[in-house]
Order: sequence, then C-alpha cells, then structure tokens
Amino acid sequence: MSTIPATTSNLFGNQTPSTGNTGASTSSSSSTNSSGQTNLNKQIAGNFTQFLQLLTTQLQNQNPLDPLDTNQFTQQLVEFASVEQQINMNTNLQTLVSIQQAAQSTQALGFVGRTVTVTGATAPLTNGQAQWTFNPTSPANATFTITNSSGATVFTQTGTVQPGTQNYNWSGRDNNGQQLPDGNYTLTITAAGTNGQSVAIPTTVTGVVDSADLTQNPPTLSIGGQSFSLNQILSVTQPLGSTGSGLSTLGSNVASALGNLF
Repeated sequence: MSTIPATTSNLFGNQTPSTGNTGASTSSSSSTNSSGQTNLNKQIAGNFTQFLQLLTTQLQNQNPLDPLDTNQFTQQLVEFASVEQQINMNTNLQTLVSIQQAAQSTQALGFVGRTVTVTGATAPLTNGQAQWTFNPTSPANATFTITNSSGATVFTQTGTVQPGTQNYNWSGRDNNGQQLPDGNYTLTITAAGTNGQSVAIPTTVTGVVDSADLTQNPPTLSIGGQSFSLNQILSVTQPLGSTGSGLSTLGSNVASALGNLF
C-alpha cells in the first residue's frame, strides 16, 4: 500500500525550494532569474501533483479498521500552500522590478535631445568654449584648476568669488595662451574661506543629451561623451514636449499592472 510522505521534504528530495533565494534577485542576469523561477514553479507543480496522486491512492486503499490520520496530509497541504504563496509573492516582486526598469528606460529616452543641467565637473570644450556653473555660499578666494582627459593640469586661475549662482567660462587656452583641442575637460574649484580652511565648491554642467544607455541599471544619459545617471539631473531647460503624454500613458499602464498583481 502506498504511504503519504511524512513531510514535504520527502517529495522535494534535496531540492527543497528556498524562499530566501527567489524573488527580486540581485543577480546580474535577469534572464537567468526568470528561467530559474519558471523551473521552480514547474517543480512545485509536479511535486504537488505527485502528492495529490499519493494522497488519493492512500484514501482509496486505506484500511477501514485503521483509517488514515487526516492531520498528517492536512499539514502537508498547508506546507504546499505556504510555499506556493511565497513563490507567487516573489513572482510579483519580479514583475514590480520589471515595471520599474521599464519606467526608468522610458524616462531616460524622454531626455534624448534635450538640454539638461547635471551635477558634474567635466564639460566638453567645443569650438573654444566650455562652461561650468557653481554656487559659492560665502565670499572666498578661489583657485580654478582645469585638467584634460588624462588628468594633466592645463590651466589654473585664482580670483575672488561672491555668493550666488554664476558661470565659469573657459576659452580653451592654457596658461601659455595656446589653444587646446576640443574634448572633455574637468574643472576643480578650491576656495579658502575667512577661517583659512580650504573647501571644494561643487559644479554643474549643461549640455544636450546625446543618447541613453538602457543596458545600465539604472539607465544612464550621455552628455558630451560623459555618462550621467537620472538622479544627477538638476533641471531641464527645454520642455519635454510630447514626452509628457508618453509618460502619462506609462503611468496608466504601471497602475493597471500593479492593480493586477494584488
């Protein structure tokens, strides 16, 4: 006569599913996660079917004088239901992560071709013009140091800065007056306050978004050959235009998807 396994681990063997390793995994490959989740769901379904077959056989062939203890298979049914619910929850979390990534990708694409201001110290020198923006909080004597893409210092200047947002424009000439080639240059501003302590003044750069790299997580924007994340964007100086309607549609789709999950 067939017997019901004492615990669900007998049905799973050595492949008991671990609820801690499924769900919104931080693995580098989302396709691997999806494949593993699918295989796990199939394994659970197969084991549950096998369990029901054994249970049905046991009930059909039980000894009337010694009936089956219902507490045993009831406990196993509860365990199976608990595992299945946890797997479904992990699947929903994976779906939420996918929705968030899709939203970020759509948002990144909306910035392509737009002029944005981002936090950063590297700006492109184009046709003898490069510009940075900085905002000192108090009067100070500042040293402006510009380095090229190799890290070599090509220009230095000192001067007094006043509080408030202001631009620093550079013509692309070094300290010897020689015109440097176009490319990316980095500005470092070091100020000495009234107490004599040296502090760095952060800078921002403004440029046109050339492209969006959706292979990164989160996506990055390319401005003058430099990559910036979405959270580095401080302002968009041109309206997004038709992108707004696209984001509205995306918002509706995300709300609908979230509603279907729960």
